[in-house]
Amino acid sequence: MSSFITPRRATIAVAGTALAALALAGCSGSSGGTTADGKVEISFLTTNGDDAIATGNALITAFEKANPDVTVTLNTRPGGTEGDNLVKTQLSTGEMDDVFFYNTGSLFEALNPDQTLTNLADESWASEVTDNFTTVVSTDNGTYGAPLGTSMAGGIAYNKKVFSDLGLSVPTDWSALVSAAEKIKAAGITPIEQTYGDTWTSQLFLLADFGNVLAQDANWAEDFTANEAKFADEPALAGFTHLREAFDKGLFNEDFASATAADGSAALATGKAAMYPMLSSPVLSNVTQSNPDAVSDIGFFAMPADEASDTTLTVWEPNAVYIPKTTEGAQLDAAKKFVAFVNSSEGCSIQNENFVAGGPFSISSCSVPSDAAPMVADIQSYITDGKSAPALEFLSPVKGPNLENIVIGVGSGISSAQDGASAYDEDVKKQAQQLGLAGW
Repeated sequence: MSSFITPRRATIAVAGTALAALALAGCSGSSGGTTADGKVEISFLTTNGDDAIATGNALITAFEKANPDVTVTLNTRPGGTEGDNLVKTQLSTGEMDDVFFYNTGSLFEALNPDQTLTNLADESWASEVTDNFTTVVSTDNGTYGAPLGTSMAGGIAYNKKVFSDLGLSVPTDWSALVSAAEKIKAAGITPIEQTYGDTWTSQLFLLADFGNVLAQDANWAEDFTANEAKFADEPALAGFTHLREAFDKGLFNEDFASATAADGSAALATGKAAMYPMLSSPVLSNVTQSNPDAVSDIGFFAMPADEASDTTLTVWEPNAVYIPKTTEGAQLDAAKKFVAFVNSSEGCSIQNENFVAGGPFSISSCSVPSDAAPMVADIQSYITDGKSAPALEFLSPVKGPNLENIVIGVGSGISSAQDGASAYDEDVKKQAQQLGLAGW
């Protein structure tokens, strides 16, 4: 599971987070073979969160009913670094389950997929996944994963009632956001909620701006990985600049230093705050739990760029199911059937029954329920319009360990935007060198 942004390590009952839940609850390893009565046996490795297990078991039950000649065993693994190491070890020793659930993006690339995974580019469902998802499960030589779960977005959740009451429109550039925030402040409402009591939330101002960076420089992630692009330079500097400007203009809640994500979501739901830079899934989960009647009042828009034409929604793609190259013969055929079933109409219904969608699915064969939160439709509109891009963690393995502290310094008025960006450029060096990346 990704260590890049903490919500992926949190136990949140939504797709993209709950499906990546943690902790060991069983052994793993392939149980593939053929039984005495001729049934093909395969195994499916997932993470051990309650929702992941429930979804896995439900998918297996329905799949076995539709395919009575196949038996599927569910295995589990821990999350985090321990789980990452387990997956890599099993792939390298040839002991990986016939189908396994794992990250997309840079952690997927670390699996050496061309050598360890089965190319699924020719499967019938492959043409139905979004371009963004294809990007994060592919190399130049193949496409290796199918989505399981929904995407989530990084941007700004907002209270539609507050905006309507004040006659405000969704801002499409940064200056329009600042103008709207000042009108909100004049009305006695917190314009922008910040929740540094949960330190990971501080990153969203910066990370949600990455779609805008790519809109201005399509090669930025590749150049950043090669140590040829810096946060201290435009266009990436804008995320730090906007964060410091919002602090300087007094647009944050007074308790920004101690408020938690639950506090921020509640303030948004009750109209105490108008905007909250955040991931869509945690906001939706928190509001659903604490203020369910307010779910329909919460909308979502992309972190605005300086120019409206560059404003692009940053999307966290779902994890995927993969098949290792060690799965062969009848087991390979059965594994491919199982992967296809995950994204069939019945498989999609099972996914919808087992978690709350925090964003759209990344494959056209799946749709969120008709009663899904309105913010999901807001996110979908950016994707449909071609105004979305994967988050940086899906395109580059480089992230420094101190980003949370650095952005809190900028967002608290302690550091300038330039100093914060320069500090982060320095922060990433050690990790990039540990990864053995060229140019560092």
